[in-house]
Amino acid sequence: MFSYDKTFSSFSVNDLAKAKEFYQKTLGLDVQQTPEGLSVKVSADNTVFIYPKPNHAPASFTILNFQVHDIERSVSDLTAAGVKFLQYEGEIKTDPKGIHRSDGRGPDIAWFTDPAGNILSIIQSSGS
Repeated sequence: MFSYDKTFSSFSVNDLAKAKEFYQKTLGLDVQQTPEGLSVKVSADNTVFIYPKPNHAPASFTILNFQVHDIERSVSDLTAAGVKFLQYEGEIKTDPKGIHRSDGRGPDIAWFTDPAGNILSIIQSSGS
């Protein structure tokens, strides 16, 4: 089996400057510019790499999940920062705030997009 030091995920955006502003100022993450893109520290031991791609197409699925202790407060805080939460119908129907209430069948979750259209979520930590 091969060995490795650590892992990280990456995804593309169509405008690196807008992405840097969003991840750094709107979400409050530690963002470092590199010659290749953005290194975003999402937790003490986890980074995500964001790279520019001229023909970027947003993924049709959630690319990054943030576990939170209080989804209500997190939605309110992000809404105040200008984040607009996605609204869904059907099986993953969301309430007016944009929160999918699982009613005990899983965690509550709310989805939003970055400036490039990539889907992100905040998800209630288990036991909270």
